[in-house]
Amino acid sequence: MDQDRQKKNAARAALNEVQDGMVVGLGTGSTAAYFIQALSNRVHEENWRIETVATSKESAELARSLGLIVKDIDEVSAIDLTVDGADEVDPKLNGIKGGGAALLFEKVVALRSKKNVWLIDESKLSPRLGAFLLPVEVIEFGAQQVYRTFVHMGLHPRFRMQNERDRKKTDSGHNIIDLDISAVADLSQLAEQLKSITGVVEHGLFLGICDKAIIGSDPIKEIERPQRQSADQRPVPTA
Repeated sequence: MDQDRQKKNAARAALNEVQDGMVVGLGTGSTAAYFIQALSNRVHEENWRIETVATSKESAELARSLGLIVKDIDEVSAIDLTVDGADEVDPKLNGIKGGGAALLFEKVVALRSKKNVWLIDESKLSPRLGAFLLPVEVIEFGAQQVYRTFVHMGLHPRFRMQNERDRKKTDSGHNIIDLDISAVADLSQLAEQLKSITGVVEHGLFLGICDKAIIGSDPIKEIERPQRQSADQRPVPTA
C-alpha cells in the first residue's frame, strides 16, 4: 500500500477519537490535511459543534475553507485532542516533527492537549530516532552563531532553504537548522542541551508527548502509550 493511501486510512481512523463538542488541535502537513478534510466531512454530516486550534497558517486556512471553526489557542480553555503527523516515530512513541517547519506551534498545542494522536504510514516507524534530520527553530539574529555551535557539537547542521538564495522562514519568521542526530546516544540530554542554547526557540524532538499512533496500513494498526500524561503533567517548554 502506498504512503498516500496509508495517510488517508489513518486520517479516517482518527475520526474515532473525536466526539461532538470537542476542541481539536489540527496538525500541519499532508497527513494532517487529510484529517482536516475528513473531520470537516464528519462535522457537516453529523451537525457537530467542534472548535479547532491550528498549528500553522496553512492548516488554519484549509480548515476555514472547509467550514471548520478555527480559534486562536488563547481563545480556548483546553484542547481535548490534537491530531497530527510525524516524520519519525520509535517504539516508545517518541518522535521527530518539524518537516513542515511548524514544530514550534505544533509543540505549543501538543503540550496543552489532553490527548495527542499521530497519524503515520509504515515508513515513519523506526527502531531508533535519527534517520530523519532533526529540525531546530532559531531566531534570525545570530543564526549563523547558533549554526557554529551545532558544528562544534558534531551535529552536521544545515540551514533549510526556501530556494538557492533564501532561508526557509517559519510562520514566526524564524530560521530552521536541520541536524544529524544519528550518532547521539541520549536524546533526552540533547533536548535539554538544545533548549539551553540562546537563540534556539524550539527543537523537533517530541519525547513523551504522543499518546497513540495510528498506522494507516491494511489493516489499521494502533500503538498506544501505556501510561499517559495529562496536559498539565507534561513539562511545558520555557521560552
